[in-house]
Amino acid sequence: EVQLVESGGGLVQPGGSLRLSCAASGFTFSHDWMYWVRQAPEKGLEWVSSINSGSDTTYYARSVKGRFTIARDNAKNTVYLQMNSLKPEDTGVYYCARDWQKATQTTGQGTQVTVSS
Repeated sequence: EVQLVESGGGLVQPGGSLRLSCAASGFTFSHDWMYWVRQAPEKGLEWVSSINSGSDTTYYARSVKGRFTIARDNAKNTVYLQMNSLKPEDTGVYYCARDWQKATQTTGQGTQVTVSS
């Protein structure tokens, strides 16, 4: 069974930083692209970032490029999202995902990020 468990969210002031983690199990993590997506209050899921299996290709949404960094450790079956210069509009529930926008898409339970003074 595929399992994704996110952690690291919290309340942070604008301009602050957080590092999210996602522990994966139940599939061959080192073979798959991994994704971070988020859901702001009363909005749908929004893709944030992607990383390929070898960590040599990454993509970012325009809204987070230059502030967020995705990374992975295949030895630990874990994907990370380093979030710097956080803004109130970054508030939402953050999910890691496998097979984003495919029939086999899986996400974890999510971790809440709140950016507020």
